[in-house]
Amino acid sequence: MDWGLVVERQLGRSREAHGAVLRGNAAYGAALALLMAARPDEARTWFEQAASAWRESWAEATPTSWGRPIGIVKALLLAGDEERAAAAAEWALSLGTAEADSPIGRYAAALALLTLGRFPEARHVALSIRERDDFPHDVADALALIAAHDRIGYTEAVESVLASFESREAYLEDVAVADTVLVLQLLAARRGIAEELPQSPVLPA
Repeated sequence: MDWGLVVERQLGRSREAHGAVLRGNAAYGAALALLMAARPDEARTWFEQAASAWRESWAEATPTSWGRPIGIVKALLLAGDEERAAAAAEWALSLGTAEADSPIGRYAAALALLTLGRFPEARHVALSIRERDDFPHDVADALALIAAHDRIGYTEAVESVLASFESREAYLEDVAVADTVLVLQLLAARRGIAEELPQSPVLPA
């Protein structure tokens, strides 16, 4: 994969995008491609731009557009912006994500609670989506096991999430990167339970 070409494609999409959501999507794809191209400083800038565009788009979103707070928290975590990630997590919780009927809403809450270090609450929310048929079990497992500080269980869960990314045929913005795995690893590292994952075509070298 020529990640330099993917970067250029995404930057072009960002320039041509109409609307904040599409700009955010293109910027996020550019940031992921920059990570894969071993250009982390540039990636950080584009993750921040993605978060800003998605936050701007909330003014026109429906109350259950949970993908946007998820994307914002993930982008700021990947940018390494601890302060803004914490603020975004507090905002996500203020939207009622922890009590949402949708598993995607509760996923947003679990990410936010882990970002804030509120581990008992994060575990409770993650367990509430763990057995649902409309949410990936391994992602819910990984979230719950980070909260529980279970290194062995977490490693098994995140490797399953990685395998699911490797077998996908479709990715956001056609950028084949396991962004969820990257975020889970960041959150697990905060708990001191992140393990080195095997090399993968959907992870930075």
